[in-house]
Amino acid sequence: MQFKYNNFFKTKHHFKQSYYFSSIKKEPVLKFKTKGLKNSGGRNNLGVITSFHKGGGHKQLYRLINFSLMNDFVGVVMSIEYDPNRTANIAAIYCEEKKQYFYVIAPKGLKKGNFIRSGSQALTRLGHNLTLDKIPLGSFIHNVSYTKLKGTISRAAGAFSQLLEKTATHGIIKVNSGRHLSISLKNKASLGKVSNENFWLKKKRKAGQSRWLNIRPTVRGVAMNPIDHPHGGGEGKSSKKMAPRTPWGKLVKQGSTRKSKKNKFML
Repeated sequence: MQFKYNNFFKTKHHFKQSYYFSSIKKEPVLKFKTKGLKNSGGRNNLGVITSFHKGGGHKQLYRLINFSLMNDFVGVVMSIEYDPNRTANIAAIYCEEKKQYFYVIAPKGLKKGNFIRSGSQALTRLGHNLTLDKIPLGSFIHNVSYTKLKGTISRAAGAFSQLLEKTATHGIIKVNSGRHLSISLKNKASLGKVSNENFWLKKKRKAGQSRWLNIRPTVRGVAMNPIDHPHGGGEGKSSKKMAPRTPWGKLVKQGSTRKSKKNKFML
């Protein structure tokens, strides 16, 4: 009887998983919009490890995403796909007028067969890409551009910004961190919130899942040898009676180890 119950639970769990992912494709529809990625293992051009805890991971194809959407177009959504290189889902778009295919970040609620527009033909609808001066106040937006080149703000799963205020030349948006940014009204953004908002609820069930994601184990400095870390060495579980330092010997409690650049768009 116990075996039957366990078997039923596994079947029910499998049904939930298959139902959730039934509309999301894992294989890329636009294979010519992909390219191979070489895993650096956290090493620079000299072979020295500069970014720790990286290595291994599953082989991945990078999907070329169109973040700019500068030209006017009317496209139809061919599919909603999984992207291993980002937390959000992506949408394959086909523009019949220009005979072009490309990928975009998929907003929440976008479905196969929907139309998205950009430029002068864009409307205030989900997924449409238009300038900030045409977006109503209070709207949720994503893929917001600092400059006219491409969108760089609010691109992760579940992320969004909100247009709070407009002046003659600039608009004030509130990002996920709560900060307010002043951006030109000529810059573009897409309407809606980014898809896959429940990504942060996902738990790793075993250590192997981290290894699939190119994440190697984290080792404490005090567990290393003196040659590997300033905290290393000593007999037994000894703790260095010195201020905490980076692997390169720089102090970490007396300030940042990197030069902080202030965002000139932040209010």
